[in-house]
Parts: sequence; C-alpha cells; structure tokens
Amino acid sequence: MVWLFWFYDPVTMLALTLAYIAGFLVLQLLAIKVAPRVAASLSGRLSLYTAMLLTALLILGGGVLASYGLYYAAASAGYPLPLGWLVAFILAANLLSYLAAPYMINMAYDARPSPELQEIVDEAAARAGMKPPKAVLVEGPPNAFAYGNFLSGRYVAVTRSLYEMLPRDELLAVVGHELGHHRHRDTVVIMLLGLVPSILYYLGVWLIRAGLWAGAAGGRDREEGGSGLYLALLGVLGVALSFVMQVAVLAFSRLREYYADSHGASVAGVRPMQRALARLHLYYRGGGAREMVEKSSLKALFIYALLDAAASPFYSGWAGGLAGDIDEVVESLKREPVNPAEEVLSDHPPVPKRLRFLDSLAAAAR
Repeated sequence: MVWLFWFYDPVTMLALTLAYIAGFLVLQLLAIKVAPRVAASLSGRLSLYTAMLLTALLILGGGVLASYGLYYAAASAGYPLPLGWLVAFILAANLLSYLAAPYMINMAYDARPSPELQEIVDEAAARAGMKPPKAVLVEGPPNAFAYGNFLSGRYVAVTRSLYEMLPRDELLAVVGHELGHHRHRDTVVIMLLGLVPSILYYLGVWLIRAGLWAGAAGGRDREEGGSGLYLALLGVLGVALSFVMQVAVLAFSRLREYYADSHGASVAGVRPMQRALARLHLYYRGGGAREMVEKSSLKALFIYALLDAAASPFYSGWAGGLAGDIDEVVESLKREPVNPAEEVLSDHPPVPKRLRFLDSLAAAAR
C-alpha cells in the first residue's frame, strides 16, 4: 500500500491528469493530421509484410531510444532511474497475466467443448496444414477469438450466436482467421510490443512522482525546486510518449488483422471471408450487443471489434436481420468511406478496408 500511495497520491494524480491531457492532445494531432497523411503517402507502396516489419522496428527502436533518453536526462539531473527494476516488474506482471488469461477466459465466458465446432476447426486446420487447437463455444454476441499458451493449450472460441448465424463455409473462414492468429503467434507478439508503452508510462509516472517529491523536499531551495520541476516535466513527456507508442502498437495490431484475414481466405476462400465480415458488420451496425463488445477486456482478440467506418448508417433495412443478398452488401460496404481519425485509435481495421484488402488477395491470385 505504501508503494501504491507513493505512485498515486492526490498531487501525483493531478500531475498525471495533466500528462494525460498532453498525451490526448498528441493523440488527436496524430489521428487528425499526421497518421492520415502518412498512411496516404505509403498506401500501395509497401507490402503487408514490409509494413509489419517497419512498424515493429519503429515500436522497438522508438521505445529503446525514448527509454534511454528519459534515463539519460534524469541521470543528468542527478536522479538515476531504476530502469531495470521497472522493466523486470512490468515483464513479470505481463507474464503472469499471459499465463493466467486462458483460465480466466474459460471461466468468464463459460467456455464449453463442442464436437460440432471441433469438426470445423479440424477441417480448417487440415486445410492450413497445422495442428488443430481446442474448439469451444462461449456465450455472448456474435464473435470469435483465439487465445491460449503453452500451459493451457491453444483455443479457438466461437460464440454460440455466431455459430448459429453463419453458414459452414463462412464459419470455416472465421475459424481460419483465428487459426492465423495462432500460427502468427499474435497474442505473444502484441503482448511483447505492448510492453513498450507500458514501460514508458511507468517511467513517466515514476519521474513525475520523483519530481514532486524533490520539489516538496527542496522547499525554498531554488536548485532542488528546479530539479524537481525538470523531473516532473520529463515524466509528463514519458507519459505522452507512451500514448504515441500505443498508437503505433494499435497500427501493428491492425496489420495483424489483415494478416489473419489473409489466412482465413486461404483456408475457406476470399468470398466466404468477406461475407462473414459483412454479416458481423451489419449485426453490430443494427445495435446488436455493441456496448458489451466495446467494453470487453478481450476486444483486441475478437474478429470484429467495432469501428464506425462510415459517416452515415448503412441500409436501415438491414438493422434487424441478415436476410437478402449478402454479396450485394459486401460490394456496397467496399465503397463506404473510412474515417482516418477513428481508424488510427482502433486495434482493428474498418470492415470496408478489410473487404478491399481481401479483393487485392483475390486479384493477386489470378
């Protein structure tokens, strides 16, 4: 409790609030001005693999440089940061979370084995040339996700509502997408890259607290007070940089979703993958269980994680059901505009862009 108070006393919370405001302003600048221009300039010039590699290098390289810069700047003011201890603590916390997560998910979602779903997972795995994970049905609105580790084994979870909603070929595509996450080890990769903003955030919190402590201890001593203000400002910078790195991690997560979509298409075909995404999009556009998914701690794992890609609703007649020509819906969704400011703050790409990406796969295969 003493350590908790050291980090989060009222004065520190006020300083953190100011840091959050700075970080939020940086995010808005990135979302509205910088990211759309960068994306537009690079669109079509980089392959998916190149984009993933460059983004990962940006996160890792930027994280190392930012962490070292904060450490060096603090040391120059006579305050050596306990960088090693902080990194070890964050690594340990994330490792424990990674190991415990599958068991917590099974309990929270009432995961139950399903022989019928297992047959579909086995078929998809055979087509992909990989060992099939365990298939479980879970309760909730239509969605699917992949999870697991070396202790619990690997799982593909499909909600009962999605299982009943999709025809078999589209279920194969969705399962193929989730198998792609397992094959690409996305859970581990995203977790490791996510350490970068976490480390920067806690470095920032530590520096803010150290700066306030030094300022209070210095009293009227100008030198001590100035040093304290310097450390606190460094901390605000660290928190703001953690926001920037989180935007980069979200960008990497969106690229991995495209990668998983390509795997789903290779298992079941491009069209079934597109149809499944379109049905999910229409379900949540109609209200569905939108709030439940938006607030879920597992949102990043879902095949569909909500992103308002268009400025106006799509076909009000589709709000309550999925009857009709789904291929016409797919073609209409492809033409919908995308809001770059919303996309940059999401861990999933907007469905219209995913559909167009799948078209590019089909064109390349011809």
